[in-house]
Amino acid sequence: MLKAGVLGAGHLGKIHLKLLKQSEKYDLVGFYDPVKENALKVSEEFGYHSFDSIDDLIDAVDVVDIVTPTLNHHKCALKSIQKGKHIFIEKPITKTVQEAEEVRDLIKKNGVCGQVGHVERFNPAFTAVKNKIESPMFIESHRLAEFNPRGTDVPVVLDLMIHDIDIILSVVNSKLKKVHASGVSVISETPDIANARLEFENGCVANLTASRISMKNMRKSRFFQKDAYISVDFLEKKSELVRMKDVPENPDEFAMILQNAEGIKKQIYFENPAIENNNAILDELNSFADAINNKTIPIVSLHQGTEALRVAQQIIDCFKS
Repeated sequence: MLKAGVLGAGHLGKIHLKLLKQSEKYDLVGFYDPVKENALKVSEEFGYHSFDSIDDLIDAVDVVDIVTPTLNHHKCALKSIQKGKHIFIEKPITKTVQEAEEVRDLIKKNGVCGQVGHVERFNPAFTAVKNKIESPMFIESHRLAEFNPRGTDVPVVLDLMIHDIDIILSVVNSKLKKVHASGVSVISETPDIANARLEFENGCVANLTASRISMKNMRKSRFFQKDAYISVDFLEKKSELVRMKDVPENPDEFAMILQNAEGIKKQIYFENPAIENNNAILDELNSFADAINNKTIPIVSLHQGTEALRVAQQIIDCFKS
């Protein structure tokens, strides 16, 4: 088992602590939180060992799970990597692209493993259909959330939209060509609502909308490709696949058939893949342990986390122009 420690015992940090304790792939050693009152409370309530310093925790583990505010990701990652430790780092990977590149390059230099916590990659609604998404040409994503003061220190692009940016980059096999975006600040000092249009060299277009001041929560993406439409509801954990195929010689009398202007007929088939319930955070942590043990590339590598942040920054830069 890999000895693991958590940096940061806030809302998400406590979830990571609980799941690492449950996992059969890790031996949870403890955590470090700079807020002494919070560290004492978490230690007394859950029985986790609280370290007195970051260095003490890093020295005691094989894997450092970085669940601190984004501002501290870079410093915590560098310190861990320089001591030869594997790092799991929550999204966004760092505050700036330059910091992310430094962390990514240092990982390679030191021969350790790193994964970024883009948890939607492990959402069962997405994993059920991800192998069906082939060369999408139009993608539409909506990620809407009710207002929550936690996370408003960064633009909604880094808070919410970055999830969909990562998903899109993982299925579009082409370089990004152009970015158009606009954002509006309503409650926070940074944009609370944003829309972005990403254009790729292969002709694919992705339209993303994110809001953290909506009346209801929504996390949906739709992928359109040749003869197929795929819908993923990340919140409700549901997927739908609609395919169009050539009409057979003797179609069923209840078959849904479309005919275009050229007279070509297509039959529509509906599929609702079986969704297996899971804990996506536990799955991503366990997949990281597998990558370390098997010496394979993590499902969400530091390079991919860096590229998602790079696109997010391009979107944010559009707000200023």
